[in-house]
Amino acid sequence: MGAEGPGAVRRPGFGQGEEDTIGTTLATTLNQFRAVSVPRMQDRVRWLAAFRRLVTAARDELCDLAGQEVHKPYFEALTADVLPLLAAVRWHERYGPGVLKPRRAAGKPWFMVGQRARLTQQPLGTVAIIATWNYPVQLLGIQLVQAVCAGNRVIVKPSERAPRTQGRLMELALAAAADVKLGEGLIEVRPATRKAGADLLEDHTSGKVKLDHVVFTGSTAVGRRIAAWAAEHLVSTTLELSGCDSALVMADADPVLAARSIWHAATTNGGQTCMAPRRALVDAAVYQRFAREMGTLAAAARPRRLIDAAAAARCVELAQEAVKGGARPASGLLELPAAGDPAVLRPMAMLDCPAASEAVRGEHFGPLLAVVPTGGLEAMLAIHRRCGQHLSVSVYTRDAKGAAERIAPLLGASQVNINDSLIPTAIPDTAIAGHGESGWGASRGRAGLLGLSRPVAVSRTSTRIRTPLDAPDAKFVKRFSGFVGWMFR
Repeated sequence: MGAEGPGAVRRPGFGQGEEDTIGTTLATTLNQFRAVSVPRMQDRVRWLAAFRRLVTAARDELCDLAGQEVHKPYFEALTADVLPLLAAVRWHERYGPGVLKPRRAAGKPWFMVGQRARLTQQPLGTVAIIATWNYPVQLLGIQLVQAVCAGNRVIVKPSERAPRTQGRLMELALAAAADVKLGEGLIEVRPATRKAGADLLEDHTSGKVKLDHVVFTGSTAVGRRIAAWAAEHLVSTTLELSGCDSALVMADADPVLAARSIWHAATTNGGQTCMAPRRALVDAAVYQRFAREMGTLAAAARPRRLIDAAAAARCVELAQEAVKGGARPASGLLELPAAGDPAVLRPMAMLDCPAASEAVRGEHFGPLLAVVPTGGLEAMLAIHRRCGQHLSVSVYTRDAKGAAERIAPLLGASQVNINDSLIPTAIPDTAIAGHGESGWGASRGRAGLLGLSRPVAVSRTSTRIRTPLDAPDAKFVKRFSGFVGWMFR
């Protein structure tokens, strides 16, 4: 017999030629697996660092592109898009390896003698990201970072409304991958067209690609269609859908601070933010002071170009309907789109909105804030709960600890901000985690990173000390039953 190579497999009853064939086949299979294996964690961290440096260097270009395509002012694009992405990348560099680090299973029961288990997080496989436009750098960038950090292959379909911004972002991601030799084909970019999203799912259906997970950010209507497709094909999903949330201003709140904070959140990005308040529910005790401050802010507002004329028209339609029900514009004027550009609209706050008004429901995507006077927390919660899409709710009160303990659990949101709106959602370890009509699955932070991986438990059983397999006699069974009753009483 000749010396056995590292790939040979010895099988009783097989001749030397057959053993060589098995060994060669196994070696070939292992080599093929290694060719498409998951990049090492240290290589993924090197990619994160390279991507961060490239995005930092290209920040002006990314901000300019976002301004041209989705009409963001430079400073807003820098602080609300690029900066949160950079912070998230650095968070993943520092904490991602620890979140995904294998660990020993804790709390092994005494009767599992001779056994140990190691818990690991493995990549899902191929993750498709169907991107959105309203935060073209931040949202896509963080989803991409989490998918790669978790060790997945990623296919990105950029938004048709931000093709150059997201195209440039993906060029930076690919350049970073090339710089650190992360792996050929680990990141793929599809065309930035509406049809390309449906084509990507069809490619899975036809067998051209195998998708293991789909991340979608967008409307609830499209999210339902993706969920139906995914259920048919048993593909897991993360759906970041719409939020139509509230800001609650309690009787002990600082009404000026609350008005300024809520107005900033409601008008940032032209009101095109899923996690910003659509309605302010204000206790009657501070309502007049809140309304006066809101009037000052609304009167000083500058017009903003929205993504399209339809978004502006919808805001105007809801404002006019609210006025018919008794509401009044905080600025004193009922705004209309600009004569030369129907997509340009000045932000509006509608005071004294009837609770039943469509503006209060918040099913719009633009700079319109409905302000409702209320008689306390119970009335606020009744209005808040009529609207079923909750992502990020704000509570303004001097009793921050009490609000966190008593009110936050009642709001049905994944993010509750005490004495602020929108800004705290940029903390890298916080997650967007909708439920119901706001979607499902977590994106960002520890929860999002774990959501783009899957838990695998690897157990090892001793060959010497093992749980007995043979059935004992009746006397032992009786004594053992008594012992179990004593142990777990």
